[in-house]
Amino acid sequence: MNAILSIASSGMSAAMRRLEVSASNVANALSDGPLPSADANVRAKYPAPYAPKRVDQVETVGGGTAAVVSDVSPSIVQTYDPSAPFADSSGMVASPNVDFANEAVQQIIARYTFAMNAMVERTYDRMMKSLLDIKT
Repeated sequence: MNAILSIASSGMSAAMRRLEVSASNVANALSDGPLPSADANVRAKYPAPYAPKRVDQVETVGGGTAAVVSDVSPSIVQTYDPSAPFADSSGMVASPNVDFANEAVQQIIARYTFAMNAMVERTYDRMMKSLLDIKT
């Protein structure tokens, strides 16, 4: 029966990681930087744009799940911002490749995944309590 708790706990951990990565992507979505092709002096003076991450859940040996974090590819897109001090001669800068619609979906998935795994843990707890009540 402890495997049930282990599986549910791994699902909750994966959901928390998914939410953490998505929140970081949204919070840093406007963290532009110079293009990779920019002059070396410009790249040295200004920080690189934020590199967004993605989460893939994989099955673990013995049951459960794990969250594997990797970089989004391509991690940047060119956007027009001639007012940026690191913009190239065409006014282009590197922006993180963050898809807000996908991030909203990831946050909803994390919410329901966490809630369902918490429900499994509560149900397990109630079943064990009932079993102990029967034995006494």
